Amino acid sequence: MSTFDGVRGRLGRLHVLTDAGGGPGALDVVAAAGAAGAPVVQVRAKGCTDRVLHDFARAVVEICRAAGTTCLVNDRVDVALAVGADGTHLGEHDLPLAAARRVAGPGHLLGGTARDPERARRLVAEGADYLGVGPAYPTTTKTGLPDALGPGGVRLVAGAVDVPVIAIGGITAARVGGLLEAGAHGVAVVGAVTGAADPAAAVRELLGALGR
Repeated sequence: MSTFDGVRGRLGRLHVLTDAGGGPGALDVVAAAGAAGAPVVQVRAKGCTDRVLHDFARAVVEICRAAGTTCLVNDRVDVALAVGADGTHLGEHDLPLAAARRVAGPGHLLGGTARDPERARRLVAEGADYLGVGPAYPTTTKTGLPDALGPGGVRLVAGAVDVPVIAIGGITAARVGGLLEAGAHGVAVVGAVTGAADPAAAVRELLGALGR
C-alpha cells in the first residue's frame, strides 16, 4: 500500500467540522454524523477557552472512537495530542507544519491549508499528509476569507501534489461532482451538516454524492 493509499484510508472523503463553542447540540450533531457514516470529524474552536476546547474535543474523540470515525482538531496540535485525536489540521497562521510534525511524530495525521501549488508543495515537503483547499465556493460560515477558488483553483493544487486534497467552503451535494472531477479526494463541510434539520440525512446525501 502506498503512503497516499494509507492516508486516504484514514481520511475518507467527507470531513464534518464542528465548533467547540456550538453549545450542547454540537455533540448531538457529531453523534448523528458518526452514526450516518461520516469518516472524519474535525473540531474547531471559536471564542472558547482552552479548557472548553479540551473537554469538547475529548468528548468528540470518545464519540468518534465508538463510531470508528477519524477525529482531527483544527489549529491545536497540543490539544489533539492531549485528548488522543488522530490528527491536526493547521492553518496558515498556526504552528509551522514541520514543527508540528516534530512534536506529534509520524503516526499523527497532519493537514495544512493551501490555495496555490507553491504553498501546497512546500507543505507536503514539510510533512503534510493531506491538504485542505478553499474556499472552493463563497461561504458565510467563516468571515475574512479570500475569494473563492472554484474547481479550477482546486485542480491546480491537486495536480501539484501527491497527497489527498480536501476541498472546503460552500460545499453542497450538488457541487461535489465538479470538485471530484477537479482532483479533490473529498470535501469538508460545516453548515451543510451542522445547520441541517437532519444532520444524519445530510451526511448520507453527501456520502452518496462522494460515492462513499
